[in-house]
Amino acid sequence: MNRGSIDKTLIITVIVLVIIGLIAVYSSTSVLASVKAKYADRGGMIYLQKQLFTLIIGSLLMVVFMFLSTEKLKKLVFPMLIISFIMLLLVFSPLGVSAGGARRWLRLWPSVFQPSELVKLAMVFFLAWYMSRSDYDRESFRQFIIPIGLLGIFQVIFLKQPDFGAAMTLGIITLSMLFIGGVSLRFLGIISLVAIPVIIYLAKEPYRWKRIVSFLDPWSDPQGSGFQLVQSLIALGSGGLIGQGLGEGKQKLAFLPEIHTDFIFAHIGEEMGFIGVCVVVILFFLICMRGLSIARKQSELFYYFLASGITIMISIQALINFAVVTGLAPTKGLPLPFISYGGSSLVVNLIAVGILLNLSRLSHNPSFPEVVIKKKTKLRTYRYYYKSRGRA
Repeated sequence: MNRGSIDKTLIITVIVLVIIGLIAVYSSTSVLASVKAKYADRGGMIYLQKQLFTLIIGSLLMVVFMFLSTEKLKKLVFPMLIISFIMLLLVFSPLGVSAGGARRWLRLWPSVFQPSELVKLAMVFFLAWYMSRSDYDRESFRQFIIPIGLLGIFQVIFLKQPDFGAAMTLGIITLSMLFIGGVSLRFLGIISLVAIPVIIYLAKEPYRWKRIVSFLDPWSDPQGSGFQLVQSLIALGSGGLIGQGLGEGKQKLAFLPEIHTDFIFAHIGEEMGFIGVCVVVILFFLICMRGLSIARKQSELFYYFLASGITIMISIQALINFAVVTGLAPTKGLPLPFISYGGSSLVVNLIAVGILLNLSRLSHNPSFPEVVIKKKTKLRTYRYYYKSRGRA
């Protein structure tokens, strides 16, 4: 298969986001690191140093996946699925790390890793392979229920940790990919109806219910359940048009919890203003557009679904983070890709970008794919695939 050049717009956009992230991580943690007893002798650089360390690892892996043979990508489906599943279970072993009442991390020298981030990418790989099979029938409920069953297994483990955010995100990614794969809407409707009472039951957990109530009216308990959202809104509002200036934000002085991770978008709004947050939103929009463009140009279903799934994975996480920080969704711990402090998210998302860049290098044929169509089901699949994209 011939190769072209990588998508320059995509790689530049990701680099800019990573740079913004490094600046925001340092700015939001410099004071925190200086006052923490275990970091006091290392100044305010410790969080930035850790982020740079994981950035180097993620960048190396991104380059590896960027130049990996596309045929080898197909062979990663089950190894990635099995490895992510085993790592997810190891969280409950002595290697697991607990924090904030949750057990979501795995201790891997010299840091910790959150397997749920890898599970999302593994699920994208699996769905791309599953829906691109020649005998896949999108009208078969039996075939539809297989990925839903796999999703259910991961959901149960996530909720055991507990990690409702990861469970919710994986569910959205899975259903979105099944939708673009042409699955019957009545199947998706059935699953949605079944999921509603489950979501209601889970929402009745006291701490989750408090988050929902505080989301509806955070000012009713500004010192309690609504504290984090109120402080986030204060940060965004105090930034104004151009922000208070780098390093001049006040919410990082122990006012806004998790400001360097889940709420780093609010910190950007405080110090870089409305212009800063608009730049970040536009950059993620560019990633979404470039990812969909790369998917649209693929001549094989597996690569089409893989590029689409990765684009959905990154975009959905960014969109949910924006919604939580701005009070459009209940508070939930989800990092902002490429920007939030945290090695797991950064490394996995850089790997995902490496795969997108790999697929962008393919020399595409705008005509019907050069395949020998022998099975009727395969003919229907490819006709659907190109008709849905205006190529039939």
